[in-house]
Amino acid sequence: MDINLTQPEEEHLAAMMAKISQEIKQNGGHLAFSRYMHIALYEPNLGYYSSDIEKFGVAGDFITAPEISPFFGQTIVNTILPVLEALKQQGLPTRVLEFGAGTGSLAKSILLELHLRGFDLDEYQIIELSPDLAKRQQLLLKNICHEHAIHTQCIWLSSIPNHIEGVVLANEVLDAIPCERICMHRNIWHRLDIAVDTDSSPASLVSTIGAALSQAELNKIPPVLLNTEAFADGYTTEVHLQAQAWLRSLTEQLACGLLLIIDYGFHEQEYYHPQRQSGTLMAHHRHRALTDVLQFPGISDITNHIECSSLLRILEESIHGELFFSSQASYLLDAGITELVLEKSDPHDIEHFLPISNALQKLISEAEMGELFKVIAFGKNLETLNLQLNQLPGFAGRNRFY
Repeated sequence: MDINLTQPEEEHLAAMMAKISQEIKQNGGHLAFSRYMHIALYEPNLGYYSSDIEKFGVAGDFITAPEISPFFGQTIVNTILPVLEALKQQGLPTRVLEFGAGTGSLAKSILLELHLRGFDLDEYQIIELSPDLAKRQQLLLKNICHEHAIHTQCIWLSSIPNHIEGVVLANEVLDAIPCERICMHRNIWHRLDIAVDTDSSPASLVSTIGAALSQAELNKIPPVLLNTEAFADGYTTEVHLQAQAWLRSLTEQLACGLLLIIDYGFHEQEYYHPQRQSGTLMAHHRHRALTDVLQFPGISDITNHIECSSLLRILEESIHGELFFSSQASYLLDAGITELVLEKSDPHDIEHFLPISNALQKLISEAEMGELFKVIAFGKNLETLNLQLNQLPGFAGRNRFY
C-alpha cells in the first residue's frame, strides 16, 4: 500500500528512525520489541502519543467509542452513578479516575451527564502519558466545566494514587501498553527483536529472532503457549507482561470501588489459536490499518488486542473482589443505552435520529465493535457500600467469566 507522507511526517519519521537506530546500536544490534513500541509511542517529543500529531477523529488515525457517540459515556454513567451515590451517602469523596483520556470526550460525556442528573463529583482525575493530549483534554474540559457551571475539579495526575476509593475507567488503554513479541523457532519460544536492515536504502527496521525465553520468562507466559507442539515454526504472537503488571498494581491500590476496562481482545484460546500465526499487532495511519508495525514509527499508532484470560486470572486472585466479563454490546444494552437514546432523541425525526442510530449500531453490532470489544468489570469491597456488582446496570446479563 502506497502512502505519501507530508514533509513534516518525513522529517518526524527520520528523527524517530535515527533515535531507534541509535538505541539498537547501543544495545548490540537488536532491541526488544516492547522497548521499540515504547519509543515509537511515548518517546518525548517524538513518540506518537508524545507529539502533536493529530491522532483521533476524521483528521487523525482512528476513532474511539466516546467520539462515535456521547451515549457511550452517558450509558457508563448508568453503571457508575450508584457507586458514586453510595460513596457520598457514607461521607466519602466521590472520584472518577480515568486512564488515557484521549481527546477528553468520555470525560466530557460523563461530567455533563452526571451534572444533568444533579450529581457533581468531588474530583475527576486523569492519568495521561501524552503531554499533547493532556493539553487538549484540559482545554476541552475546563471550557465545558465553566460553560455549564460544573464545579467538578478536573485533576491530571502523574501516577496511580496509593489509595483509591471510587470509579476507575480504562477505555482503549491496555491495547497501547507495550507488549513483548515472541516467535516459535525450532520448537522453542524466542523473543522477536528489532534490528536495522543496513542493506536497504534508506535503512529500515526488521524483525529478528532473539534469545530463547528463560525458564523464568516461560513461567510468566500464558499456560496455553507451553504446549509448543501446537504451534508451527515461525508462529508469532504477543505476551502482555507490562499490562499485567499495571493491572496488579491497580487492584492493589483500589481499596473500594469499581474498575471498568473496555478494549478489543480475545480469550486466550482464541488469542493464541494456532491459525493466528502473526499475532494481533497493527499500526494505523490516516484510518488505514497497516500490518507492518515497523514501517512508520512515531507517525502511526501501534496497538495489539488484549488477551483477556490473563487479566481475568489476576483479578480473580484479588481478595474482596467481584468480577464480570462480557462483550461491549451485551454490557451497553444491559446498562440501558437504547433506553437513553429513545429518552433523549425522537425516532420520528429521521434527519437527526439517523446519525444517532448509525452510531449506536457501530457500538453494539457484532460486525462492528459490539463483539470484538470486551468489558471487564471488577468490584472491590463493594459490600462496604451495600452494593453488589451484579446489581449495577450493565452486569445483570450472562457473565462470560464463568
